[in-house]
Amino acid sequence: MKRWIEHQYIKEGSIEYREYQVNLAKAALDNNTLIILPTGLGKTTIALLIIADMLKSNKRILFMAPTRVLVHQHYSFLKEHLKIIDIGIITGEQQAYNRRDEWANNTIICATPQVVKNDLENGIIKPEDFSLAIFDEAHRAIGNHAYSVIASLLKDHARIVGLTATIPSEKAKAKEIIDNLFIEKIEQRDEDSQDVKQYIQKTEIETIEVELPLIIKKIREYIKNAIDNRIATLKRSGLVNGGSITELIRIKEYDAIKKNRNLANLLYSTIRLYHALKILDTQSINAFVKFCERLKERKGIGVYSLLADPNFKNAYEIARGAMISNIEHPKISNLYQILSKEEGNVLIFTSYRDNVKVLYNRLTMQGYRVGYLIGKAGEEGLSEDEQVDMVQRFRDGMINILIATNVGEEGLDISECNLVIFYDNVPSVIRFIQRKGRTGRKSAGRVILLVTKDTLDEAYSHISRRKIKTAKNIVKRIKPKKKGILDYL
Repeated sequence: MKRWIEHQYIKEGSIEYREYQVNLAKAALDNNTLIILPTGLGKTTIALLIIADMLKSNKRILFMAPTRVLVHQHYSFLKEHLKIIDIGIITGEQQAYNRRDEWANNTIICATPQVVKNDLENGIIKPEDFSLAIFDEAHRAIGNHAYSVIASLLKDHARIVGLTATIPSEKAKAKEIIDNLFIEKIEQRDEDSQDVKQYIQKTEIETIEVELPLIIKKIREYIKNAIDNRIATLKRSGLVNGGSITELIRIKEYDAIKKNRNLANLLYSTIRLYHALKILDTQSINAFVKFCERLKERKGIGVYSLLADPNFKNAYEIARGAMISNIEHPKISNLYQILSKEEGNVLIFTSYRDNVKVLYNRLTMQGYRVGYLIGKAGEEGLSEDEQVDMVQRFRDGMINILIATNVGEEGLDISECNLVIFYDNVPSVIRFIQRKGRTGRKSAGRVILLVTKDTLDEAYSHISRRKIKTAKNIVKRIKPKKKGILDYL
């Protein structure tokens, strides 16, 4: 028999009682706390429990999320389950004079961080007005992100709570998040924690490796030649050692690059070539051709020299011919085979919106009920309302396959999926866990990783899974000081 939360501010029979959620909420009341909990185990519910207990403070409560869609989602959740009615929503869509009224008339505010930062800095709201600030997707608090600024302004007045599915596996980044949010205590649960085990569904992970056909290998060879030629010149200049993409991005800010146009052309064209190679390896021939054609419309540093490069020209011409001949990346045929055996809801993640359109068109032509989810940028982007509508269509069963970029990874209330497909692989432990967390919520789930052999795609797959183990252990190496500032042992 189900047990329900009983609280003066929470509607009766509204929230199921889960001991770990209650314990995590209580733990966050007395110290600035970072709560690390796998996707699907109810971080928003924990936020609601904390909010309900903090309402007695008679001060404002702030619940932030990095996107407008997430903010609207949290707002709806609080309105559905809390008895109080003075819950407001503030995003960058509203003018300052409208925001003043919203701040003044509500006890609980759901908001995007940038607008909160602006209103704090402009004096529209005061730090002392708040008793609680919740930072959803707290792993965003890196560098000068608005989360970092807000926490520094509120730290002497409000209890701070961060929510995330995981923290970075890199020590420096994990420490930065903890410091930026002034965290005094970390509460972590994972699939092996005793108090959450009964709520965890098993998720099976399968890897399907694909071999590039000869024609794509030929295109790849030309791109690699173009990269190698440029790296050799950059090495002779003494600017690079190995010539990895990480190294190239790092030296963009060097004075030698800024002062020497030839070196800048070499560097930026090499970075673009690496990007083209990644698209070719992991996405589709169509997406690669689209990338090349878009370059012709740009006027950035290194574009002209790249377009004049015989290796690049040959790669583009062969790819265009392959596209006209309907030659596909082998991942697409594998996708057809997987979907032909699947009757439930399927979520497909790919990192490039050009490829979202390719897959959408291919699967629609095959007769599948398909939708797609991309950000709002660009002419073909989806507005926040359109994103919410697309997710609702998926939840209602109007479509049963949803193709998404990283917009679908972070927090969106996408319904239970029978299967999640990683069309490409990401080196980020945060993105891996968020993708995986879209299945295995109410029943056993499946994840299929499509991996191109002997490419960066394969390396990313190994890296992300290795980082998961590191991220789980990193919290054990963090020790709070007496005043609540955390450092590593």
